[in-house]
Amino acid sequence: MNTSTFISKRIFSLSKENLSSTVMRIAVASVALGIAIMLISIAVVVGFKNQIKDKVVGFVAPIHIQALNQNESIEETPFLYDSVLNARLDKPFITAMHKTANKAGIIKTDEEIQAVVLKGVDADYNWDYINSYLVAGEVPQYIENERSNDVVISNIISHKMNLNVGDAVRIWFVDSDMKARGRKFDVKGIYETGLQECDERYVYCDLNQIRKLNGWNNGEIGHLEIWVDDESMLHDYNRQIYFSIPTELVSLTAMDSYPQIFDWLELQDMNVVIIISLMLLVAGITIISMLLIIILERTSTIGLLKAMGASNGLIRKIFLKRSCRILLIGMLIGNVIGIGLCLIQKYTGLISLSPESYYLSAVPIELNLWHIVALNIGTLILWVLMLLLPTMLINNVRPSKSIRFE
Repeated sequence: MNTSTFISKRIFSLSKENLSSTVMRIAVASVALGIAIMLISIAVVVGFKNQIKDKVVGFVAPIHIQALNQNESIEETPFLYDSVLNARLDKPFITAMHKTANKAGIIKTDEEIQAVVLKGVDADYNWDYINSYLVAGEVPQYIENERSNDVVISNIISHKMNLNVGDAVRIWFVDSDMKARGRKFDVKGIYETGLQECDERYVYCDLNQIRKLNGWNNGEIGHLEIWVDDESMLHDYNRQIYFSIPTELVSLTAMDSYPQIFDWLELQDMNVVIIISLMLLVAGITIISMLLIIILERTSTIGLLKAMGASNGLIRKIFLKRSCRILLIGMLIGNVIGIGLCLIQKYTGLISLSPESYYLSAVPIELNLWHIVALNIGTLILWVLMLLLPTMLINNVRPSKSIRFE
């Protein structure tokens, strides 16, 4: 054990009833509270962003291809999915491609009427996303070159139109010549994602039904959904796809389809920055005040150490070691509290949210080891640097003035 460590342990104590001990306890509590709040803030925001992002991407796919002359109308301009386009999309990062098409319609019952968008999917469509949010029934099994009447509706539409699994529903469509046509469908399943913008509109049906209603050929589609192996590279992948497809087509990302949601999610980062900055500042001021009080209370001890030949550097090291120990105790307590509360919320969903406002029914939590490590290391370094400022007062202590004999 070196000299600074030995002296630090002998002259400081959290158990003694004096001013510096009380201030040290307050500093420990302040550091613990700051770390806990920062950890919870990061876990909540990361979980919130990822869950909302996954929900949106699940509906529209990370990347989708459509006709370049597509307007703002729901009615789509079809394009042909053939072997030539398939060859151009032979990319190593593409994991799946789904042929889809949308068509506007109106569900009408004896009591209610509701505008919807039919999303047509084919026999190869991956239902994993909808299956994870299925609340009743099951997903349909479509067959190539056959038309199925089975549809999957949202829970919102189910309640609004008083429809249940197994019920027949008539959906009306308007032709280009403004004539209305009705088609009878059977409710096969009911889903609920929590995304109001999507749940209020989308009904899943057989792609062949859309082709029949629009008079398209078998190979024509409205969208081609593309799934990739790494969504962090989405913009680079989309650029490669864009320059690979024919000029009459365009590729768009999920962010292009729902920019308002993703812009809103980006704003959440600012909230975390503000919270972390405030916690660092408040806890930093507390530990600086703690060290100043300790130095002032130990002025005579500092003078005595200097009279015995101790250098300013050695004395500063004594006070810094004790302060760092207090920091580490507070950070350990804060990590236990913060991670513990996050785990409780993650596995119990104790704190709920309004799905209409936040798209989620409970506060989301996502703990990331690297985020925790980076936060602790960065915070410790910053607070230690802040502690260097009050230790400069030690240089001004004079033994002749600080030592008093009574």
